[in-house]
Parts: sequence; C-alpha cells; structure tokens
Amino acid sequence: MRFHINPSSGLPVYRQIMDQVRYYVASGVLATGSRLPSIRSLARNLAVNPSTIVKAYTELEHEGTVDNRQGLGAFIAANGSRMSTREQREALARLARQLWVEAAQLGADSKLVEEILEAERKKIDHDDR
Repeated sequence: MRFHINPSSGLPVYRQIMDQVRYYVASGVLATGSRLPSIRSLARNLAVNPSTIVKAYTELEHEGTVDNRQGLGAFIAANGSRMSTREQREALARLARQLWVEAAQLGADSKLVEEILEAERKKIDHDDR
C-alpha cells in the first residue's frame, strides 16, 4: 500500500490522503481492523506536515471509515470496510470527469489518455506484487 501526493492536482493534500484510504478500503487492500501508517511515518514519507495527516485521519474518523485509538494508532472501522457499488461508481465518475477535463485542457486525444491509463494500471499491478 502506497500513498502518493500530487501537489499540482488542486486538491488539498489531506483530501488526497482521505481519497486514497477510501480507495484502499473499497478495493479490499485495507480490511476492517487494518492499521494505517502512523502519523509521523506517513508525514515523513510524503514530506508533509504531520498536522495534515492528523486532519485526514480525523476527517476519516468523523465519516466512520477510521477508528483512531489513543496511543495505538488509526485502524479501519468495522462500518468503513467497503463502499457500495453506487459509491464506487460515483467516486470513479468524479475521477474520470476530472481526467477527461484535464486531458481536454492539455489538448490530448482519447487514444493517448487510454494508453496512459493502461500503462499506469500495469505499473500499479506490478507494484502491488
């Protein structure tokens, strides 16, 4: 499981972290009870302020995805174990819309976008092995 930050995405870093945790939960990479990286280690790995990680984990706790346990860390909550198919579809539609808008702004054609998507999927599949 890897977290990535895109400084030019326009999305706040804490939201990028939240989205990635939700993705890992929805995909089954993080199951109920799984421990998230510590605040310090994730902040160090991403080169961000620890308060950014605290904000992400706190927001995830408020929505019921994460259970923050004092002195033990952050864990995936029982009710945060999976997104519904509808929620998955909505999240993917938002991401797809953002990608196509940005591709159009760059003047990229659909074939190039599809090639890049496939190449990135292969990289992720390879990294997860």
